[in-house]
Amino acid sequence: DDYLTKPFAIQELEARLRALIRRERRQVGSEVLKVADLVLDPVSMRATRAGTELQLSPIGLRLLTILMRESPRVVTRQEIEREIWGNGLPDSDTLRSHLYNLRKIIDKPFDRPLLHTVQSAGYRIADIAQPMA
Repeated sequence: DDYLTKPFAIQELEARLRALIRRERRQVGSEVLKVADLVLDPVSMRATRAGTELQLSPIGLRLLTILMRESPRVVTRQEIEREIWGNGLPDSDTLRSHLYNLRKIIDKPFDRPLLHTVQSAGYRIADIAQPMA
């Protein structure tokens, strides 16, 4: 369901292959995702942290799923945008706004943050004690 026109950058090919693999994995996998005390059940689309149910928007849930599925790897802005919005990319502040709202819900009420911005690289969800992938 995807194609590249020539010439193309190897990084673009690699990003698209990763997205295709993730999509396939998402269709097959339904395991509960867990990072520290943050838990996401992709089947019921319920997220909890420290036993408290989190109220997330549909895009917030998709964003959380992407980041938790790849945790602790850093996910680039381009990968996130492509997976959520496909080729109809939003303006530059849209993703930042959704990340801000996600951070307010999953991090602010709790002792330690799990959503991290990695300068010039992307975003990741990881326990601070975990090394960066």
